[in-house]
Order: sequence, then C-alpha cells, then structure tokens
Amino acid sequence: MTHDHDLVLRPTPAQTEAALNPPPGRNGGDLVVETLAGLGATTVFGLPGQHALGMFDALRRSDLRYIGLRVENNAGFAADAYGRITGEAAPLLLSTGPGALMSLAALQEAAAASAPVLAISSQVPTAGLGGGRHGYLHELPDQAASFRGVVKSVHTVRTQSQIPSAIEAAWTSALTAPHGPVWVEIPQDVLLAETSIPVVTGGDAFPDELPPRPELTAVAADLLSRASRPAIIAGGGVVRADASGKLKRLAEALRAPVVTTPGGKGAFPWKHPLSLQSWLEDRHTTDFLEDADVLLVVGSGLGELSSNYHTFKPRGRVIQIEADLGKLESNHPALGIHADARLALQALLETVSEREDPTAPERVRALLAKVAERIASQELTLEQQVLASVRKALPADSPSFWDMTILAYWAWSAFDPKGPNHMHSAQGAGGLGYAFPAALGAAVADPTHPVLAVSGDGGALYSIAELATARQYDLNVTWLIVDDGGYGILREYMTDAFGQATATELTRPDYAALAESFGVPGVRTTPGTLEADLAEALASPGPSVVVLPAVLRMFAPTHLG
Repeated sequence: MTHDHDLVLRPTPAQTEAALNPPPGRNGGDLVVETLAGLGATTVFGLPGQHALGMFDALRRSDLRYIGLRVENNAGFAADAYGRITGEAAPLLLSTGPGALMSLAALQEAAAASAPVLAISSQVPTAGLGGGRHGYLHELPDQAASFRGVVKSVHTVRTQSQIPSAIEAAWTSALTAPHGPVWVEIPQDVLLAETSIPVVTGGDAFPDELPPRPELTAVAADLLSRASRPAIIAGGGVVRADASGKLKRLAEALRAPVVTTPGGKGAFPWKHPLSLQSWLEDRHTTDFLEDADVLLVVGSGLGELSSNYHTFKPRGRVIQIEADLGKLESNHPALGIHADARLALQALLETVSEREDPTAPERVRALLAKVAERIASQELTLEQQVLASVRKALPADSPSFWDMTILAYWAWSAFDPKGPNHMHSAQGAGGLGYAFPAALGAAVADPTHPVLAVSGDGGALYSIAELATARQYDLNVTWLIVDDGGYGILREYMTDAFGQATATELTRPDYAALAESFGVPGVRTTPGTLEADLAEALASPGPSVVVLPAVLRMFAPTHLG
C-alpha cells in the first residue's frame, strides 16, 4: 500500500549529473538566487552592501532581473507593490544593519496591507551571531529582533545547506493567507564561501490554504438569508484573495449594500446599484451600517479608518471573515470566521438563500445623496475638480499609488478605482514616501499599462532619489506632485487643534526642473489644465512628473461629535 508521504520524486539522469558535478565558482549567494528562481521568481529588488555582495555577485550568473533602488525603504515599497500587483512573493535583497533597518517602514506597510515581500538580508559573519560584541561593521546584537514585531516570520541561516529550505519556508509563509512580509538573514561568510552543494533545480513551496470552518459558514449563511437589512463591508482581504467576483455574486444574491474600505478599494463595482462606494468617514454611512441587522465584514479588521475612527457601534449581528487571526473580533464581538476571503465567500455562495429586497437600491441612492449634499455644503469645488481631473486622465485599466497626502485622503472616500487591485495607498501603516517607489514596482510588474503615483511635496522628498531609478530602467510611471509648500494634512490638523501650525512649512525645490535634471520630463500645471497635462504625460512612454501647485482642504470630519 502506497501513501502520499511515501512518494519520492526521483531525479532525472540530467539532474543527477548536474548534482554530482556542480559548476565551479559558485558560492552561497548562488544558492540564494537559484532557490528564488526555482520557486518561480523572475525579478528581485534591492540595494547592495558590503556583507551582501555574495548575493549580488550571484545575480550576474542567474536569469533574475534586478531592479536597484536608491534607498532601502523605497526598494521595500517597490517590492510591496510588485507583490500586490502580481500576487507573487517579491524578493527584496538587503545588506546588514543600517541597510536592513532602513526597510522597516516599508515592511510595516507590507504587513498592514498583506503584501507578500520576501526580504533577504545579509548578516555579520557567523562568529558574530548570538549577541557577542565583535565590532563588525553594521553589527547589531540581535538584528532579527528588530523585525520580529513587523514581519510574519523570521528565518536565520547559519550554514549553506540551510539556505534553500529557509527561503522555501519563508516563501510559503509570505504567500499563506494572510499574505505578508517575511525576513531571511544569512551571514556574510556563508554567502561568500565557495559551495559544493548541487545547483538548486526546483522548489516545492505551496502556501497553506485557510478554509472556513463549515459549521460557522452554515450559521453565517442562515443569518444572512434571514436578514431584513443586511450590509457588507469589504476590506483589503477581498482584493488580496482575488475574491471581488464572488463578493459581487453574494451581494446580489442577498441584495446587500456594500461599502469598501480604503484597503478594499475596487473590491466592488463603484457604480453598482448596491454600491455604497467608500464613504466610511461619513456619519451617514456609519448610521446606515449601524442600522444593518446583519453586517458581513470580509477581509477587514474594522480598524481606525474603516470604523470612522472607532465611532462605529453596530447594533445588529456582525459576521467577520478574516485571515489574520489577530484581527478577528479585535474591535467588535462577531461570529468570527478565520479564513481566506475567497474560500469563505465561496462557502457562503453555496449555502445562502437568495433574498428579495426591492428597497435596497433606493436606500443606497438615498444615502449617497445625503453624502453628496454634505460635501456640497462645504465649498470644496477645487478638491472635487482636481480628483475628477485625475480620474478622467487616468486610463481605466491603469493602477494608481497614493502617498499620505490630502488628495489621497479624498481618494480613499471619493475615487473610483475602476476595478479591483487598481488603487493602492500607504493607509495600512501610514508612512510617507510610498507612492512613487511603489508605482515603480508596479510598472516593473506590468509594463503594459501606465502607472500613476500621487504625492504631496512633503512625501515627494522622501523618494525624490528614485527619479534616477525611473530613468535608469525607463519605467512607465507618471508622478503627480501636489505642491502646497508643507505637510498639508498636518498643517490642517494642527490649525484645527491648536489654532496654528508648527513644523509643517517646507522649503522645496522646483520639482519640474529637478525632474528634468534627472532626464525625466517635468511640467507645471494648474487645476484647469491638470486633466490635459496628466493625460499627455500618462500617454507618453517612460517616466514623467506633473507638478500641481495647490492648497487643498479636507472635507469636515464626522467623528468628532
């Protein structure tokens, strides 16, 4: 009798010959790049450093495409976007100490957004591991400790024979729901030493599935089928799981209105009769969701931005589907279903009974009318005009990446992404500098569509060096910089709270001229010419910069009473 675990894949004669006679001149770095290639990687991001040179030297002996950025944090943002667009684990190669630590903010964003990033860093020589103070360059007492609270898993390699297995384990971790960043570190001497280990010819790193418990989906289906006023909140987990089609079918079967979180943008069609769009920072929407007798939350932890700053207090029964166990029922009691959104929605589709509710579309229209009326009363014509111009200029199938800037905060609520996985921002961790390097990573992932990045002038200075990267690789990214002379949203927050702003005003360069100095076309525009200038830039191959001098305002918050 043969069991699955008795089956062994036997090498072919060619593989046996290659194993017995590996080519000379290989080192530990070759084992890294061979393992990545065997797992299916085609592209790596990173920045070289002294301890990591063994990995980077091995790249020239591989078929992997290397995209080098100018700052490690930006390389992390680029890998994050590559992982979001492709659904693949994005390798990020880094050096020890300062280089590694520079990636932490990007890895925090990847963790918050469930983006699969496989960070591989060098370490001090093996003799320096374990906390002893040997005085090596870049030495930390425990480098991995800096990452344990940020990434999904940490894998420290001590010998060359551990490299393939450690990278495979990390790859599996990154792609198991919830997706996320992982950390592998390999000592300098292990990477540099010549190796006699056979060429890594394949990989077997299949992510574990996370199906729902059937008794829980049975209860959920019964509650939803018998609900009088069901509603759905769709978060980033729906996008990461590629489950927007299943969400649409379920909403239509239940006649349940759907609102998407900032991370879930595009998970549900913007113009659908059941679409509440994304106005979660509006009290009218909050009231609507509180009134639902059964609320299905899919792929969201109902955190600060998704709960109107924790003012949302549901009165009905909550059903929460969430792949991240730490987020399950973390903010509201619920029927918690620990599962991948795609598998859970499929289970519900197979068990719910269809509902009839001719009033649902009318209730949606009434809510959106109230939202529009509230915004119209605040004299925010410029802001709406600018956002509308961006939408008209951007092709429907192009992705956009948004920094932490006032126009992005508008976009979280008011921008139609035209499809799932088309709009991305740094709203997970909230760090500055995300948009442009992330857009570069997306352009590497899919060069067939132009990519838009949107930053304020404050965030732009975090990633201005990557204009050199955009030019070096001729990446098809248009960067819209809204220049208001400072940290605009902080200026607004401080003025509201204290009567005046401090430390928010910035001396800044001429961004269009600066772009030209990198060999990147730059143009200054106005609100009236923005649509035409942005459309022209997006239609022109290669990188470009469009600068809009404008002071934008936020719509009034509804969570302050």
